[in-house]
Amino acid sequence: MRKSYRVKSEKDFQTVFEYGQSMANRAFVLYVLPKEGQKHFRVGISVGKKVGHTAVVRNRLKRYIRATLTEFKPNIKPDLDFLVIARPYARDFNMVRTRKNLEHIMKLSHILTTTETEEQ
Repeated sequence: MRKSYRVKSEKDFQTVFEYGQSMANRAFVLYVLPKEGQKHFRVGISVGKKVGHTAVVRNRLKRYIRATLTEFKPNIKPDLDFLVIARPYARDFNMVRTRKNLEHIMKLSHILTTTETEEQ
């Protein structure tokens, strides 16, 4: 994912965290803030030390989240900023479980316009 697709600054991160609508499942919490006039969505990813005590575990989960978001990129609404916060339940997830749980929470939050499973 390019840097233009990321919520990077602390100010932007806190704005989405404070004013965004939250939705959660056992593995992830999503904060969504609509922003009119954006060319594409922006996402912030947070995986804390409670999720994995080593950087290897945390970075692997972030890689899985980014790969899933890249896969869903054409179906994500462009006028959104959102945060994906991992919970300790997601500690031992593989790519398939990460994708399934992230897709579930994104559908609940109405971030996805359509998905491949609905089209088939």
